[in-house]
Amino acid sequence: MNKRGEAGSGGLDQLLAFDSLEIGPIQLEKKRLLCPYSLTKAGQVSRCQMIYSYEEPVFDPKEESSQNLAGLIAAQAALNYTLFCRRIRFRGLFDSADRRLLAEMAENTAREIYVHKILAPNRFLHGLPELPLLTRKPYAQAQLEFDDIGGTAVAGGKDDGAGGWVTDGRRYAVLSSGGKESLLSYGLLGELGEELGLETHPIFVNESGRHWFTALNAYRHFRLSDGNTARVWTNSDRVFNWFLRNLPFVRSDFARLRSDYYPIRLWTVAVFVFGALPLLRKRGIGHLVIGDEYDTTQKGSHRGIPHYNGLYDQSRWFDTALSRYYRSKGWAIRQLSLLRPLSELLVEKVLVERYPELQRFQMSCHAAHVDGLRVIPCGACEKCRRIIAMLTALKADPRRCGFRPEQIRRTLETMNGTDLHQESGGVRHLMFLLGKAAHGSPEVMKLRFDPQGSRLEDYPQALKDRLLGIFLEYADGALRREQGSFREFDAPGGS
Repeated sequence: MNKRGEAGSGGLDQLLAFDSLEIGPIQLEKKRLLCPYSLTKAGQVSRCQMIYSYEEPVFDPKEESSQNLAGLIAAQAALNYTLFCRRIRFRGLFDSADRRLLAEMAENTAREIYVHKILAPNRFLHGLPELPLLTRKPYAQAQLEFDDIGGTAVAGGKDDGAGGWVTDGRRYAVLSSGGKESLLSYGLLGELGEELGLETHPIFVNESGRHWFTALNAYRHFRLSDGNTARVWTNSDRVFNWFLRNLPFVRSDFARLRSDYYPIRLWTVAVFVFGALPLLRKRGIGHLVIGDEYDTTQKGSHRGIPHYNGLYDQSRWFDTALSRYYRSKGWAIRQLSLLRPLSELLVEKVLVERYPELQRFQMSCHAAHVDGLRVIPCGACEKCRRIIAMLTALKADPRRCGFRPEQIRRTLETMNGTDLHQESGGVRHLMFLLGKAAHGSPEVMKLRFDPQGSRLEDYPQALKDRLLGIFLEYADGALRREQGSFREFDAPGGS
């Protein structure tokens, strides 16, 4: 065994719900991977199985690099639980880059969960004693163990022909969900495709539960209109719920509680990102685009504990860390967002005004339901209320994406902005546009560049000027942070 870390973090032992968690070994097929998860507590064992299924062959079961990739896919969900296990054993083929990534992200996720799910009010939890405030590492309590590497193709990395991936930088995969950010990203790449010779692949990751309803309208449209559309099925939502049922301090009725937040996990996007990677490898795709806007790259501090506001897996740092990891593996992939200088309101404006045929498929509601041949949003959750408000403020019709007139009326009558999960400036400007505030925050309608969250150099050179030119048709100019404050500047692509 290769080991890293020591179990227990002194003071958080009361969170140790499990003696061990074991992941693997993988059963691999050409179109599917199956991975057992086993939890042990006081000699009692609980088991479930993680599954990823593809619509085309993406694995060679006898190939070590396929086994390595499958093991990495199946490992991601486990990184949410290093606060609660004494020991986590990953059974499979993992090289030094894999072990380093899993250990780093396990520690980062443990700290984020400690701050945002344990120390912060959390209606899903009960019976937890008062815990100490720890301001130093490590936060992860689990000792991570890895099976010894069994072959050279995995260990070879980018210097080994069997480990490296050949990709084309003109091919872009869009991690697609039906939300406005992925729809806009797809629209932009599709528009520029003919001009710049790009190829776009919308990839949907289909969780087995109702969360899939969020993406279903968009997926059905893309499936009929774009032959590059792909879907990955996974039961990750069932695996997450299995963990919740086994955690003694999670309420047994967690599934019946209405909430816009997950009870425990904060390492979620990687479950989808790694699930998409076999398609990028097979299709030789060189860019993986994730739809994240300006306010997802944040740093904060809670009583001396630094953190990422629970948004690390939507931040620029996440893209940078994953892109660096891909390079260390010899996987010629760059992960990025095209939308980092844009506020959420500006994203909505560009989508509504430039790609109205895509905007009608927009869906963010996790409580959506099927009505005939279309999925309909609930119209009452925070996400629905935010979308109704933004569309109305932009003089667009919320009925186009399924909201009923009475839902729109009720939302606008009661809207005061206090319950919206959006940057404070975005909320103020939204209320101003709705006539509910005397002053707005006009900077949210400008492109914003700063060294932390949105950098000009992060754009592929072939796209930068054309993309920024499109954005500037809808933005009220551009700002760049210099010496601690934003200043107007002439962004590339402007007229």
